[in-house]
Amino acid sequence: MDYKLPERFENSHKGSYGRVLNIAGSDYMPGAAYLSSVAALKIGCGYCFLCSTDRVINAVAAQTQNIVFLPHSNLFDNLETYDTVMVGCGLSQGDEYKILLEKFFKKLGKDVPVLVDADGLNIISQNPEIFLPNGFKNVVFTPHPQEAARLLGCTLEDVLSDVKSTAEKITQKYNCVTVLKTHRTVVTSPDGRFYENNTGNNSMAKAGSGDVLAGMITGLIAQGKDLFEAACLGVYLHGLSGDIARKKLTEYSVMADDLISFLPDALKLYLK
Repeated sequence: MDYKLPERFENSHKGSYGRVLNIAGSDYMPGAAYLSSVAALKIGCGYCFLCSTDRVINAVAAQTQNIVFLPHSNLFDNLETYDTVMVGCGLSQGDEYKILLEKFFKKLGKDVPVLVDADGLNIISQNPEIFLPNGFKNVVFTPHPQEAARLLGCTLEDVLSDVKSTAEKITQKYNCVTVLKTHRTVVTSPDGRFYENNTGNNSMAKAGSGDVLAGMITGLIAQGKDLFEAACLGVYLHGLSGDIARKKLTEYSVMADDLISFLPDALKLYLK
């Protein structure tokens, strides 16, 4: 991996490193909202605004004072002020979220970078027309194999038989950078670039790991990284954090929040 991390400047402030809007979490999945938001901040973005339900906001606020909170009723206030958007982590697929995303994709500017994960992808796969007609130019999709199968209307076996081809098909259909998560995650881009990751291990096969990855990639995008490079860097550092965590905690005991805790060690190692 030879991509550079975003530059940091002495003469800077929190606004210098990007404002992330994270639409995440539902009443019974507050953890995804917490993990994705904190991961974006931990990798260097300046602000993370979490838009969620009151129950999620209260749960996350009890764990950290580093996030700005927005109820769903305020989602559409000042959309133009965000540098990038992350949507889908722990969102659930209830009708209220389908309506929310349909309205959101219609209102979001076409040039605003947006990362879609988890239930955001599941909602789009059920009705691609809520997303495709809007002509977004800067998009990252981060599916696992089952979500990839839903996005393409194919079988899980089809996905696993040719991961690279599957990622390329998603990229072509949705005009997005695709991060297809497997034990050797691949990244494809609309301009033909391809990356296969070589970090990570089975200790990361825990709920919440994907939320951390989504936050890391979004945080890099907020700091100005090219979408493909941000995805590749995020995937590599995510896996490297997992490799460090396994050495410290064994392959049985790594939790998703440990990937965030060991991210500074991964960054130090990468910067050597």
